[in-house]
Amino acid sequence: MSRILVTPRSLTASPGDGLAELEAAGFELVLSPPGRQPSEDELMQLVPGCTGWLAGVEPITPRVFAAADKLRVISRNGTGIDSIDLAAAKRRGVRVMTAAGANARSVAELAVAFMLMGLRHIPESTAAMKGGAWRRREGHELAGATVGIVGCGAVGRAVARIVGAFSAAVMAYDVAPDPSFRPSGDFAWRDLDSLVAESSIVSLHCPAEPGEAPLLDARRLARLPRGAGIVNTARASLVDEKALLAALDDGGVGWYATDVFDVEPPGLTPLIAHPGVIATPHIGAFTAEGGREAVRVAVANLIACLADSKSPAGAEAP
Repeated sequence: MSRILVTPRSLTASPGDGLAELEAAGFELVLSPPGRQPSEDELMQLVPGCTGWLAGVEPITPRVFAAADKLRVISRNGTGIDSIDLAAAKRRGVRVMTAAGANARSVAELAVAFMLMGLRHIPESTAAMKGGAWRRREGHELAGATVGIVGCGAVGRAVARIVGAFSAAVMAYDVAPDPSFRPSGDFAWRDLDSLVAESSIVSLHCPAEPGEAPLLDARRLARLPRGAGIVNTARASLVDEKALLAALDDGGVGWYATDVFDVEPPGLTPLIAHPGVIATPHIGAFTAEGGREAVRVAVANLIACLADSKSPAGAEAP
């Protein structure tokens, strides 16, 4: 019986119907410690003998690949692959699949919720009320905002459509812009520096390459209109944290909303403790609907690839 390693925290904490299809297909499931991200040493102990891997966001390093004696395919229950050493995967002949677009709506809705919270000061108003204080701050409408979307894939496009329905002006930057995508009349493609300089809200929806400099560094943060907000549901490394803290302190950045961190769980860092920061524990894709769809696509990818099918449901990493 072929073995499948299962490591996403949501699935190891509460295995559900999504994994039943793998068992029905005759696979033996090997689950990592429930509800937490496994360490490199734990992965090296779990992966031997496994032909498939239903993976989360845990780093999959060359040392882990060296222990994967029978591994043929890694199937992510999401779209990010920056935690996987693709060169090592290629050397070992391991296919890497993603659940492309499966949880795009879930992540996009959180990004827009962040925008509304930041514009209307909802977290601090709630905290004040719970502390017995009646403290009002004037906010802004999303309809009056210019939203700059960095990365216009499945999530970025969903965000563009939603904020366009709020009558916000929308700009987008992508390394491979699609001129045919125009979700609303008030939409334009921009280069990254122009987008940053013109956006009252910048929303990040692009991958981060290991070792690359932050996309929003001190120079670009200084180009933002004063008091602008930043939404990050992509990767923490896209933003220079030290420069961001300085910009929050001097008011150059009005607020920062993030669902992603370099280390998870991160503990109470200076960034999370900052009064201008809205933080959630990586819940962007963590909805019942998005989770079901992501697992469905990831499982379909595994079964198809291990059966040598030519048409898996998701997308293969380059």
